[in-house]
Amino acid sequence: MTTAHLVLENGIQFCGRAFGASATVVAEIVFNTAMTGYQEIITDPSYYGQMVVMTTPHVGNVGVNPEDMESRRPWLSGLIVRDISPMVSSWRAAESLPDFLARWGIPGISQVDTRTLTRHIREQGAMRAALSTDPSVSPGALLELARAWEGLEGRDLVQQVTQQTITLWDDPGDPAWHPLEKPRTSVEEREAPHVLVYDFGVKRNILRRLAAQGARVTVLPASTSAQDALALEPDGVVLSNGPGDPAGIPYAVMTATQLLESGLPLLGICLGHQVLGLALGARTYKLPFGHHGGNQPVQEATSGRVQITAQNHNYAVTPDDLPSHVAVTHWNLNDGTVEGMALMDRPVFSVQYHPEASPGPHDADHLFAQFLEQVHAQRARAKSHMG
Repeated sequence: MTTAHLVLENGIQFCGRAFGASATVVAEIVFNTAMTGYQEIITDPSYYGQMVVMTTPHVGNVGVNPEDMESRRPWLSGLIVRDISPMVSSWRAAESLPDFLARWGIPGISQVDTRTLTRHIREQGAMRAALSTDPSVSPGALLELARAWEGLEGRDLVQQVTQQTITLWDDPGDPAWHPLEKPRTSVEEREAPHVLVYDFGVKRNILRRLAAQGARVTVLPASTSAQDALALEPDGVVLSNGPGDPAGIPYAVMTATQLLESGLPLLGICLGHQVLGLALGARTYKLPFGHHGGNQPVQEATSGRVQITAQNHNYAVTPDDLPSHVAVTHWNLNDGTVEGMALMDRPVFSVQYHPEASPGPHDADHLFAQFLEQVHAQRARAKSHMG
C-alpha cells in the first residue's frame, strides 16, 4: 500500500497508509468522538474545510449506502483513522468507504496513532494541517503548505455548500429534491404548515424530522433575502447548520435580524444558532478544539434534565452580550458553553447541538415537535385575528 503523510502546522508528523484518492489537501484538523455513523459524519456539510480524525479505532466495516447520506456528497477534506476495514460487512452497502472517498477525490490515511493525535489536538487546539497520499510530496513540503494556508476564520464557507435554487422537500424518506413550481394538489399538502429552511449546509435529517412533524418544507439558498423568504408566505423558518465562522456570513445575520422582526416562529440549529446570536447582539468566539461527536452532555437550565447530544461546531455564543429578553436554555456540561437560547417575547429558540442526530442519540428530537407547536399556535392566532 502507498505511504501517506500528515503534517501539522507545529511540525508534528504522522506516517501511515493511504486510502481513498491520491491527493494533497490542506485543512483544519479536528477529531470526532462518535463511535458509529462515519458516513453521516463525512457527508455533513459542516465539515467543509476540515479533515477529521476518528477516535473510534475501526472504521469502514459497513461500507457506504445511499440511505445514510446527509447531503449529496462528502464535504470533509480528508479522513484520518487508526484502521480502515478492507472488507464490507453489510447488506446495505453499495460500495466501500475507500472507494467512495476516491470517487469524490478525498484522501485518507490509516495506521495512525489516533489516540496520540487526538490528545495533541485537545491540548494544542484545532490547527492547520496538510495531508498527502501522493508519495512524491515530502513532509517538508506539507509543513510549508500547512503554515501558508489562510485558515477558516472570517471566511464564507456557506456559499460552497448551499444549494442554488429554491426547492421543495416532499418525502421524509426520500432524498429527492423538487422544483418549487411543482403543483400542490392535495388539500392536506396545501393546509400543512409551511416551513422554510435556510440551507447554510443543511443535513437531510433536519428536513426529514420537520416533514415527519407534518410540515411542508421549502429549502432556500443561504443568500435568500428576508423579503423573498417572506413572499413565500411561511408559517415558520429554520436557520440550519453549516460550516465555518458565523462572522464570515454577515448577509445571513442581516436576514436573521429581519426575520426576527417578522414575528414568525424561528428555530436555529448549530450555525443557525450562532447566526441568531449575532443578530441578537451577542458575539461568537472560536472554541479550542470544538465539539464533534455523539456524546456531548447538555443540561436544560430550568428542569436540570440532561440530554446526550450530537454536535459538530467550532464556535460558540457569548452569553454576557445577550439582551435581557433572551434566556439561555441549555448549557454544555463539559465546558459551560451556551447550548441553547430562547426569546421570552416571541416564538424564537435555538440550539447549538443537533436535535436531528444522524449520527447520535435522539434525546433532543422533541425540539422539532416544540417548534411545530409554536408554528401551529402562531397560525391559530393569525386566523383568529383575520376572523
